Amino acid sequence: MAKIIDKLSVFLPIYNEEESLEGVVSATKKVLQSVANDWELIIVDDGSKDKSGQLEEKIASSDKRIRIVKHRVNEGYGATISTGLYESKYPWIAFIDSDGQFNFAEITDFIKRQEETGADMVIGYYKKRQVSAFKIVTSKLWELTVFVLFRLKVKDVDCGFKLISKRVVDTIPHLESQRGAFISSELLIKSKKAGFKIEQVPVTHYPRIKGTGTGRNWNVIIKSFADLFHLWKKLK
Repeated sequence: MAKIIDKLSVFLPIYNEEESLEGVVSATKKVLQSVANDWELIIVDDGSKDKSGQLEEKIASSDKRIRIVKHRVNEGYGATISTGLYESKYPWIAFIDSDGQFNFAEITDFIKRQEETGADMVIGYYKKRQVSAFKIVTSKLWELTVFVLFRLKVKDVDCGFKLISKRVVDTIPHLESQRGAFISSELLIKSKKAGFKIEQVPVTHYPRIKGTGTGRNWNVIIKSFADLFHLWKKLK
């Protein structure tokens, strides 16, 4: 079967995902082998304190195309995404959250949309988000705030499944959001401001059955809003 993309970097942001890590890596690798001629898979470990590190070493030793980048201490989701983006070497870069809530096989939809539209970035939005009503409401309020301040209108600003041209990463200013969850918004805002074309595709979202998310921790929320208003004042 002909591959649908020549070269693709994929990275997985990891923090204490020992229960889902092997399954996510295995599924992602299987898809990469079927869609890309050349590929790399980067595990970006944000200072995990569980057994993720041991599993990563075992996984990476089985295939030279899989490598690990570790933060010595936990730096935050934003820092992990930044590391993954700037460590990736191929012309196209994709990432998914590593909690098992996405099916990487849907990357084919992202690649097809990019080819049809010539987009510089294709971002996912949830067909139906498998989280509590509270999380859905707070996410919508966050998106509204981003729209009001930056006029960024997308169906889901924070969906953790994206395909990005390396040209975007090499061109936009340094991503500043580290500890909070503003990183996705910052990436889209700066990409739009730089004139890059952004397209969207629907993705399936599965319930988290292993591990615990940290996106609603108060320190993460507070830092996200601090990053948001910092960028708003900077770009005014």
